[in-house]
Amino acid sequence: MSGCRVCHGVVTPFLDLGKQPLSDAFPADAEEAEKEYFYNLRVGSCRSCSMVQLIDEVPREQMFNDGYPYRSSLSSVMRDHFERTARELLDTELSGPDPFLVELGCNDGVLLRTVAGRGVRHLGVEPSAGVAELARSTNVSVLTDFFEERTARRVHAEHGQADVVYAANTFCHIPYLDSVFAGLDVLLKPDGVLVFEDPYLGDIVDRASFDQIYDEHFYLFSAKSVAAMAHRFGFELVDVERLPVHGGEVRYRVARAGARTPSPAVADLLAEEDRRALHAPATLEDFARRVDRICDDLVSLLERLRGEGKRVVAYGATAKSATVTNRAGIGPTLVETVYDSTPEKQGRLTPGAHIPVAASTGFADPYPDFALLFAWNHADEIMRRESVFRESGGKWILYVPDVRVV
Repeated sequence: MSGCRVCHGVVTPFLDLGKQPLSDAFPADAEEAEKEYFYNLRVGSCRSCSMVQLIDEVPREQMFNDGYPYRSSLSSVMRDHFERTARELLDTELSGPDPFLVELGCNDGVLLRTVAGRGVRHLGVEPSAGVAELARSTNVSVLTDFFEERTARRVHAEHGQADVVYAANTFCHIPYLDSVFAGLDVLLKPDGVLVFEDPYLGDIVDRASFDQIYDEHFYLFSAKSVAAMAHRFGFELVDVERLPVHGGEVRYRVARAGARTPSPAVADLLAEEDRRALHAPATLEDFARRVDRICDDLVSLLERLRGEGKRVVAYGATAKSATVTNRAGIGPTLVETVYDSTPEKQGRLTPGAHIPVAASTGFADPYPDFALLFAWNHADEIMRRESVFRESGGKWILYVPDVRVV
């Protein structure tokens, strides 16, 4: 057992996913693969505040560096999502005089482009230099740094206070939330709001989507744990919104305590979590057993297909696929290639499992018999784009919420 990074309570482990590599570090060759960084991927729940978190922390510089390969803009679904989100913020929280938005982890600037296009003051705080430079190339203002209290003080001194601090699939990456909230206290206007969206614990448990757990996702948030976290640091959870993206997320709005009237949606989601005993040890332990079953079923299917002489590839060299391949022991003998649209990943090897990554344009040259869909959260988008694969007799393999062929 170890201490909670939020409240210092006791964290009880409930899931061990074994030795894992950095999920977004794709070795260039076998020699580089021998130098991979590995850590133990274990998950626990705090007895005091219910925050689900990793037991072992990976140094942030290991994960978010110049070569960080994820690009938000590559998915049309996510581009549309962030454009809608930007427009909503512009029409509501950013509709006053001279508004200012700060985005934590702006990636390639996909959301901030819309904000910049309206002429609204903004700043992305992005620690990965490569994607930060991509954002700048689209006329987005970016500070290359990690966000913490010292960063917030610098931004405040140079730009003033923010109406909104926004983060998408970033807040759960930050173990040191005490420093982050100290920074928010400095940076946010008295009536300002923190808006962040991350994978939702309830959806992860429902769907047994264990691949949402990897080095970058230090926390798995719920309404209960976010409410407790906000309260600890002098803030309050004032709204929640369920989102369909990335396999199920929640958008949380957090303001200074007493500054806003909480939406009924907060009480509704808290009650739902209580009714379903989301944070109960028995619920989390059952989730762990389902993870074991999925891994066993997936390997059995792949071994059977290999024995039948079928050609099996994978689609989407996602960060979360590292959790699946390394927990289940899936390598190039079971899956010969992973096809992906990210140029920075192509021609490399998947983390830990060392499956070759190829450009998605080669998926049809020729089509395989089966394709394991690692990017299952973009299934509709991918299956529409690759409809000829199905029409030619190819079949997709999915493993969330269970292993099946479609």
